[in-house]
Parts: sequence; structure tokens; C-alpha cells
Amino acid sequence: MRKHSVKLSVMATLLFSLLSGLSYAIVPIPAADQSGPIAIVGAIIHVGNGQVIGDGVITFDEGIITAVGSGSDNIDTRDHQIINLEGQHVYPGFILANTTLGLLEVGSIRATDDVYEAGDINASVRSAIAYNTDSELIPASRFNGILTAQVAPQGGLISGASSVFKLDGWNWEDAMLSEDVGLHMRWPSIKERSRNQQTGIFETSDNENYQAQVQLLNSLFQSAQTYSGSPLNLNLAAMQPLMSGAAKLFVHADQAKEIISAIRFAQSFDIGDIVLVGGMDALMVKDFLVAEEISVIYERIHELPGQDWYDVDAPFKTPFLLQEAGIKVGIGGGATELQSQRNLPFFAGTAAAHGLDREDALSLITKNNAEILGVDDRVGTLETGKDATLFVSSGDALDMRTSQVLGAYIQGREIDLYGTQQELYERFREKYSNQQE
Repeated sequence: MRKHSVKLSVMATLLFSLLSGLSYAIVPIPAADQSGPIAIVGAIIHVGNGQVIGDGVITFDEGIITAVGSGSDNIDTRDHQIINLEGQHVYPGFILANTTLGLLEVGSIRATDDVYEAGDINASVRSAIAYNTDSELIPASRFNGILTAQVAPQGGLISGASSVFKLDGWNWEDAMLSEDVGLHMRWPSIKERSRNQQTGIFETSDNENYQAQVQLLNSLFQSAQTYSGSPLNLNLAAMQPLMSGAAKLFVHADQAKEIISAIRFAQSFDIGDIVLVGGMDALMVKDFLVAEEISVIYERIHELPGQDWYDVDAPFKTPFLLQEAGIKVGIGGGATELQSQRNLPFFAGTAAAHGLDREDALSLITKNNAEILGVDDRVGTLETGKDATLFVSSGDALDMRTSQVLGAYIQGREIDLYGTQQELYERFREKYSNQQE
């Protein structure tokens, strides 16, 4: 009896410890539907398309924006809940492109990692059904104004299909904004970079499997072109929206030769809607990208230059130079570790500090990303008829020194911005404020 009591006591202690640990994992309850019309007045409204409205007024009802203008436009605010935000800034919700948010929680814990599938060809993989609305990383992203995300699988040559989610919802179906927007192809690298096990130094060598990998992709696309539906092949079936033009092809490539090869490959199969993701060497092939009307989700803005001959500030000014060349540019998070992707607005702020106009930099993570992902009819700008997905900041949201998100709405629902970061702040503030000197 004594032994059993000890065992039960130990188990109870362990269970209590686990539950206590979970108490610090704060995931707010999804917001309730908008209960009545709301009017925000007196704010500085950043529309997202380059326009700024001082003394602005924005109204929304049932999750949809009903009017946007200045105080002098005599916008009808009768029967609205009036929120006076004089001097505060209102922004469209930021859009995080190419992220694994909701697919990965703790990299070292396999049960929380739903990013990679085994094998090279995984066209049938869908991020939609794997997206976890209870991720602790979602509240941390929302607190920086990120309210929409394109969640994409990774790995292999064909990674699968991505979907665009609202960062609020009870489950993946509830959070869905646009399902299966496109298929992700990772073009094989001509050169491979690996660490020498003896010296510890990174070395570059030829990819001996390059031709075989290209041939595998070629066979796959040829089969997809002629696929009749029988016998059932899940990968080939999943590629049919791409072949019919109903879905986009997100081409992941960084090196100049790889970028051209990947896009030419896709075009040889009559795929017209192509987006370049990554694009480290995009400047080297900018004329090609302009001629082929290829949009770019640039991802290496907070990294060191990718080539020895690049300027030290090349990653910072690349978005400006690409946009100046006439290329539609958005900023994604895929090349940055997941925990740091919440810094998306500050990526745009860096672009603003290196050539781009402030509002044009804002468009990189609002209007441009929305257009590239095909959701610009819903989000990306603050315009009548679009979703009331927006947030309020006391300062410039692209500047980490002044950004302070005070409130946020997703489709008119006022979301709870409290999360683990806020709890830890309160916890340790109380700890150190109670300490005696």
C-alpha cells in the first residue's frame, strides 16, 4: 500500500507540474462576431495603397468596411459605436507570406512539427488541414499587426499547397480565408553548401543529383498534363488546378541561373501565374522578371549578403531596386526562423530606410502581398467592401521603437492581443518590482 501511495503521489506531482507549465501557454479564445456598427474617428488612416488620410474616419459593420474617408466627408456614423483615436494610426492587417506558422511549434518535438513530408513529390500535401489555430506563436504575431498569413509546407521538390488564413478561429476551417491558393515547387540547387565534417568550414560543391531532380520534375509535369483521373493518383490529381490555371505556382529559387531555369521550366508547361519566392539573386535577373511579369516574395532582407560581391546593404535595398525596376514585390518570412517572423513590419521598415517611400514599404506587407496571393478582394487595403481586418498603433507600426499595437480587428471581430509575451512581462515586472534593493 505504501509503495502505491508513493507512486500515486509522484504521478500527481508530475501532473500538477505539467498543468502548471501549461498555464503559461496563453492562447486567447477566438473573438465573437461583431455585434454592431463601429466608427473609428480622428485617426491617421494608412490605406495600404500609398494613401494616408489625416483626421480619418473608417466605419465597418458585420465584418465589412462600409466607409473610409476624412472627417470632412460627412460619413454617416449615426447608430455606430464611436471610437475616438485622435493622433493614433490605423493600418490594414499585415500579411505574412510563405510561413510555417501553425505548422511548427517546437522544432525539437516531433509531434509539433507538421512542416515536412517524406519524399521529393508531395503535391497532395495541404497545409490547410494541418494548420493549428492554437499555436502560441499566433498571438505573438498578432501583437505586431500580423493578422493574415499564407501557411505553406516545405521540403522536397514539390512541397504541396498553401492556404491563406485569418489569424483567429477555432479550427482551420473557421480560420480559412482562401484555400489552396497555389502549389510550391523548390527548384533543385545547382550548387550545394555543406559543412566539412573535419574542418567545420562550409564548402560549396556541385549537386550531383541536379539533372536527375530536374528530370523527375519534368516527368511529373508531363504526367500531370495528360492525367485523365484514372487510375487515381493523388499527386497528379492535386496538380490539376495548377494545370488549368486555377492555382498559382510558387517557385522557390535564389540563384540567378536557378531562377531563370525554374521559370522557363514552368512556362514550358503553359503555367502562367508564377510567383518567385526567396529571390536572393533577383536583382541580377530583374530584366527577365520584368519581361515575364513575375512577382517576387522577397525573403532575405534581414540577412547578410548572399554573394561575396554584393554590397553589405544589398538585402536591405533589394525591395526598393526591384520595385523601381517595375516588379511587384512582397515580403515573406520563409527564410527567417519562425519565431522571428513576427518582425515582418520591421522588415518593411528596413526597406523604407533603404530607398522605399514609407507608404510604399507598407504596401509590401499589405496590398502587394494580398495581390500576389490573390486575396486582394478581401484584405490588404482599407477600402469599402473589404474585410474589416485592421489594427490601431500608437506610433509608426514599421518602426520597432514606436510601434505599439493597441487594438486589432479581424473581419470586424475585436481580437484579444494578450499572449505569452504579455504574461511573461507582467510576471517578471511584478517579480522585480517587489524585490528590495
